[in-house]
Amino acid sequence: MDIVENLSASKGAIRCVDMHTTGEPTRIVLNGYPALSGTLLEQRAEAKRSHDHIRRKLLLEPRGHSDMYGAILRPDTELTAKGEAEMGVLFITNDGYSTMCGHATIALGRFLLDTHDKTVFPRRDEVRFDAKTRTASLGLHCPCGLVEVTVPTNEDGSRSDPTRPVSHISVPSFATGLDIQIDVPEELWWPELAGRQSVTADFSYGGAFYCFIPAEELGFPQGLKGKVDVAAMNTTTRRLKAAVNSNPRLRHLFSHPDHDDLGFLYSIIIVDKEVGEPIAESTQAETGLCFFSDQQIDRSPTGSGVAARVALTHTKGSFSARERVTYHSLVSNSLGGRGGFIGSLHEEQGQTKDGFPIVRALVEGYASYTGISSFVVEESDALGDDGFLFDKL
Repeated sequence: MDIVENLSASKGAIRCVDMHTTGEPTRIVLNGYPALSGTLLEQRAEAKRSHDHIRRKLLLEPRGHSDMYGAILRPDTELTAKGEAEMGVLFITNDGYSTMCGHATIALGRFLLDTHDKTVFPRRDEVRFDAKTRTASLGLHCPCGLVEVTVPTNEDGSRSDPTRPVSHISVPSFATGLDIQIDVPEELWWPELAGRQSVTADFSYGGAFYCFIPAEELGFPQGLKGKVDVAAMNTTTRRLKAAVNSNPRLRHLFSHPDHDDLGFLYSIIIVDKEVGEPIAESTQAETGLCFFSDQQIDRSPTGSGVAARVALTHTKGSFSARERVTYHSLVSNSLGGRGGFIGSLHEEQGQTKDGFPIVRALVEGYASYTGISSFVVEESDALGDDGFLFDKL
């Protein structure tokens, strides 16, 4: 047997499809992952408890890198059993297991429509096809809840149409705090703070909890224009996140009303409303630089972050109910706007206990395939069944 065939067929091989959304990777785990049981959140807990070496093996070096992202397909969840979703998914990062991911949802929408392998997607025939609009729809069960995905297709619905955007309707999203003063302890000060002892930011939920702060507020007067000092912003957001997490007074800003497992601050997004051009018949644009998990930098405009920003903007009354807004990343700006996400308000669903509107956002974007792979570990491998990050050694 040829070495390539031998590796692909080797015991313990994990088969994946790789995609990207505005440059942000999604490594989709098709098969080879151990069986998990229970609800999706229970499966997430089991994956963390018993199989975290697989996350490390697939995402970290030498098979991945510090900014790799992944999605583990879970065909059997409580919502797929009820017929409310066609597929479940667990999202994995350089540091753990996120509760929602918009850029991966966009990629998964295309992949799940394109695959006809019933061993990978047993409910493929249950995907709903609309011949008039040439779109297909499916329910994706994410750890944060049910996300409704719409995928543009060819004429008979057998393949996705990559020339049109995949869209999804978010889980209920809501602001949790406006203009919140964050005290920064002296041991966490950064140079650009320039003697100040606090900063002001907003907090919002879009399937995960985000802190949004203008670049100028952090001490970067040029914002996200031109040459961005990403290294300095990395240091700044790491320290800001630590300041938030260490302050019990701020804990309510990232506490989920229904599930404790969802209650953690996932990301700091630096925002600049003066940078970026509107695309796709949108009326305004803004740019964000997202640091999430253990300081991963999102190359995409961050789909769940867009849902949180739509909720936040609606709370502030900054745009009309049906207005489309372009959300850019540094990558999409570098591409002349290509790859920007479009966010808009889908519907309002009441209010939080603090009086903030609960909304569902519509998020649109594009994803592309980059490759397929089978990952293996030889018995003689000095690294063992694991992965590493060089800067963490």
